[in-house]
This record gives sequence, C-alpha cells and structure tokens, in this order.
Amino acid sequence: MTVFASALGIASTNSNGDIIEVFYQKPLLHPAADIAAVFAQFADGSLPTLLGNQELQQLANALRSLSIEQAQLAESLTKSAQPIVLMHLVSDEEPKSVAEAYLKLHLLSHRLVKPHQINLSGIFASLPNLAWTSVGAIDLDDISQRQSDARAKGDWLSVKSIDKFPPMADYVVPEGVRIADTARVRLGAYVGKGTTIMHEGFINFNAGTAGTSMIEGRISAGVFVGEGSDLGGSSSTMGTLSGGGNVVISVGENCLIGANAGTGIALGDRCIIEAGLYITAGTKLQLLDENGAPAQEIKARELSGQSDLLFRRNSISGTIECKTNKTVVELNDALHANN
Repeated sequence: MTVFASALGIASTNSNGDIIEVFYQKPLLHPAADIAAVFAQFADGSLPTLLGNQELQQLANALRSLSIEQAQLAESLTKSAQPIVLMHLVSDEEPKSVAEAYLKLHLLSHRLVKPHQINLSGIFASLPNLAWTSVGAIDLDDISQRQSDARAKGDWLSVKSIDKFPPMADYVVPEGVRIADTARVRLGAYVGKGTTIMHEGFINFNAGTAGTSMIEGRISAGVFVGEGSDLGGSSSTMGTLSGGGNVVISVGENCLIGANAGTGIALGDRCIIEAGLYITAGTKLQLLDENGAPAQEIKARELSGQSDLLFRRNSISGTIECKTNKTVVELNDALHANN
C-alpha cells in the first residue's frame, strides 16, 4: 500500500508543552516503499511521534542507504533544542492534530500537491490561533508574559499578526517567484514558478497559481489560477470561504481580471472581465451574438467554465454583456521575469 506522506519536523510548544506549530524542511509525498517502511518502524502510532536524539541517529543510520537527503536531515536534527516530531501518514485523512495540519499545508507550499488534491476538511479546528512575532509563534495565553520577559531584558517583542495561518515564506520559499509583501501569502498557498505577487496581492491557503502570473488582487481559499493569467489591482475571486460555498471557483489559462473586478464563477481559458466589473453566479447579462447584437439574457452561472469570453458593462445602458473574446492575453516577459 502506498503511504500518503512522511516528514520530520521541528515543533514549537506553549508553556503547557503542547505543540502549536511545526516546520517541515523536506516533507515526502508518497515516499518509496523502503523509505516508508523505515519511517513506519520509528512511528509509534501517535500523530505525531516525538523522537529523541538516540532515535534520530538510529533513523539516520537506517535511511543512509535509501535517502542521503533524509538521513542528513535526521542527523542534523539531533542538534535541535526544540522537540522533533515524526509524521507518518498512511492515508489522506482529515487532519486531527497541529502537526498533521502543518504537514498538509507544507505539502501545498512545497508544490508537492495542488489545491483540492488533499483532504483539508476541518483544518481550522486543528490549528490554534497564535501570535506571530519577531521571535516566532507564541500561544496567546503566553504572549503577555513573553512580552514582559522581553522588556525586562531590554528587548522588544513585536507582534506581526494574530492568526491561525502563518506567512508561507517563514516556512517555504518556492523557487522562481517574486513576493512584494510576504505577510500576504499564507502557508498552504501553492505559488507556481514564474508568479509575481505585488504589494496588494493576496493568496490564501489551498489556493494559488499554476505558473507565470501577475497577482495584484486576491486569490481566495480554494481558487486556483491557471498559467499566464493576471489579476489586476484590487481584483478578487470568490472562494469557498468568501461566499462561494461549496462551488469551486477557478481561473483558466491566459485570463485577465481587471482592476477592481472579480468573479464568482469559474472562468475557462482566455477570458477577460473588464475593470470594475464583478461577476457573480446570479448576475444577469446579455449574451451578444457574433455581430455584437443582444441575443439572449442569461445568468452568469450558465457560462461558468467556458472559454474565450469577454465580460463588460455597456457604458451607455449599464447592461452587463458577454461576447466571444477574440483577444489573446499576452504577458510582458520582462515584467514576469523572476530570476
């Protein structure tokens, strides 16, 4: 049977000794059978399994002939002052622990899985709300004392945010991307190679981009943006957490959502929504024929997922119109260069 995932991680704990977050440097998705068998020998059935220095060295020795990378990681962790956890997930089940939830978020941001490819049901219940500070994650019950202790030493403990999800770049820095403000990309985002995220761009967890894209708007949870598509300034996509319900919103390849525009339906390839226009599933619009004449009034949901569409608002009548989009969006190669 194929094992879902295995990983060694460095954990942080609160004053009660409970794990509050985990950093996985080199997680494995569907590890080779012989590597999975070694990890299984050291997993005690709990999620996660805590490993001491002796067990880590034994694990490193057992892995040396199978995976030098994993063996070196295990050996390096013997020097850690923080708790070391082993996660060995036989199957892709709903996350039930902090360590399991963090592993799944890492799998996404390491580009090992794409949004909607793993089970994240109930992940909010597994994640504690934490203070993300200049010295790392701190339990909210501990933050006041930690601030006081820092002041007493003449130090300054800065709280950057209070959230269940940390910034992705504090855990994973994907190859070939530009991110102007790393606080606006959550761990669990899938950021494809070639993506540029400007200062007001945002990517939630279980969402992201397939590849070359300019993101100046919001990619909500559950939304995946195809290769070569751009989101203009202050544009947005309606995710499963922001009104889309169970409907999966996606954006196809070579699409453009204009500034201050948005979509609540899936877009196929080569679609354009003009600046300032927000399309929801119930939006009534005029479908234009090939000559640009009104042909039929429909709701936008009937066009969900279709390609080569241009959505616009008639500047005279105010009617929302949709016509076949004959313009292929071509990206500025220099603008999207990341390396």
